[in-house]
Amino acid sequence: MNVEIGGQLVHVERIGTDGNKEKAKALFSKYDGEVDAFGLGGTDLYIFAGEKPYVFGDSARLIASVKKTPVLDGSGLKRSLEPYLIEQLATKGIVDFADKQVLHMCGVDRMALGQALVKAGAKVTFGDLIYGLGINYPIKSLHRLSFLAGLVVPIITKLPIDWFYPTGDGQIKRVVCHPEYFFQNDIIAGDFHFIRRFMPDKLPGKVIITNTVTLEDRKLLKAAGIRCLITVTPNFQGRSFGTNVLEAILVALNGSNAPLEGATYKRLLQQYDIRPGIEYL
Repeated sequence: MNVEIGGQLVHVERIGTDGNKEKAKALFSKYDGEVDAFGLGGTDLYIFAGEKPYVFGDSARLIASVKKTPVLDGSGLKRSLEPYLIEQLATKGIVDFADKQVLHMCGVDRMALGQALVKAGAKVTFGDLIYGLGINYPIKSLHRLSFLAGLVVPIITKLPIDWFYPTGDGQIKRVVCHPEYFFQNDIIAGDFHFIRRFMPDKLPGKVIITNTVTLEDRKLLKAAGIRCLITVTPNFQGRSFGTNVLEAILVALNGSNAPLEGATYKRLLQQYDIRPGIEYL
């Protein structure tokens, strides 16, 4: 796929391996030095407990052979783009977050998003234990989330990532889980793989804030009665890519060989007029 950003043509290619780690390793080795940037999808490289980053061992092993091309998992961009998005949605009156009930599917994956939602006045329930580890314990505060993350994150980053995050075929299988939290909240936010996997069939009038959404996903959300879909990344030819892809694009456009600072991402987003997608379904 070719996309034009700020007058520059960028070739974006998605190559899936259906969760096959050896295939993924081979592809990273093959294209190292041949492409301007890698967007690591289907997994995270970094996850944060508070402000402290931890590296997923599984993900680090996938890219161990990469020496030349920068590998971006979207975590750097999330920490600048998602708070900026929430601020813009509130400032422009698109979404009034004050006293809204929000289900954030996985706060440790998007801590900055959770912080921005709380700052905007939302009452946030973090579903990390419910949907990540299968423990029916809703987390109701950033303080509690940070405390639990400090205990759990050092352990889970040493485990196979497919134990708690859908990979390969698992990303398209749906298993309705604790639908009461979806029904109790006005807004559902976070990773779309989690949302699609666990959401009930009907969610009339809800607002979804997410990314990595395809045309088929939009049909699913429309059939469920979702009122508004807000994607953190813009819609390119019917698909909203993950932050890993957009981060890789920005790093490539900037001619960098490493992740950028948050202020630089924000400047590039403004420079290239990259805006979120907002659709009323």
